[in-house]
Amino acid sequence: MTEGTVESIIKEQVAEITFFHPQSNSLPGVLLRKLATTIEEAGANESAKVIVLRSKGEKAFCAGASFDELISISSEAQGKEFFSGFASVINAIRKAPKFVIARVQGKAVGGGVGLACSADYTLAHVSASVKLSELAVGIGPFVVGPAVERKVGTGAFTQLTVNATDWQSAQWAKEKGMFASLHDSIEELDNAVNKLAQQLAVSNPEAMKMLKQIFWKGTESWDTLLMERAGMSGKLVISDFTRNAIEKFKTKTS
Repeated sequence: MTEGTVESIIKEQVAEITFFHPQSNSLPGVLLRKLATTIEEAGANESAKVIVLRSKGEKAFCAGASFDELISISSEAQGKEFFSGFASVINAIRKAPKFVIARVQGKAVGGGVGLACSADYTLAHVSASVKLSELAVGIGPFVVGPAVERKVGTGAFTQLTVNATDWQSAQWAKEKGMFASLHDSIEELDNAVNKLAQQLAVSNPEAMKMLKQIFWKGTESWDTLLMERAGMSGKLVISDFTRNAIEKFKTKTS
């Protein structure tokens, strides 16, 4: 239970991937690796024509990196290994030959914002405010940065990165292009996600595959780039500054 779960089911040509962690759907390394593998498998499964990415519960969509795991990292190599998990998930979404729809039912922080921006089409609840909190704990959104900047532009990405302690509203995220639509209730959100998924499930898979390649043109270097970024985060996470910042943050939120 402490490591969370990743579940996948294919129904009516829609692969629905659901992740969960008891700490606000945060993402420890084990969960990240499982999530990346599951997305890759759904992308390769001919029974699925579209992928829906979601998390359990009606509150937080994803709290990003697991602080418990961050504080336990003792070497630069170990740190790079952890952050490479986020790189693997983003690249799995990027390279899947199918559209990935994200269902964001609540707040997204750090890596959670990265997931929302990596999806090809993201629908959200009106409560789904966003924050890139990495700088506040002594790191930086290095790995998720390319995905966020690609989706919302340099200006909005800079705003989220520099102002690392304040939430931006779901409406702000929609205006910047992170969210395609906002919904007033979970029921309305689910209906919209299901309607779109079913529409895509009967669309031409070859056309969608080609469109996906067009959407992601210019990101061919990300296999290398995101791993390099993981190394940057891995180096910072073992610094005294970051360790102290994370401990203070944990004390405030506990």
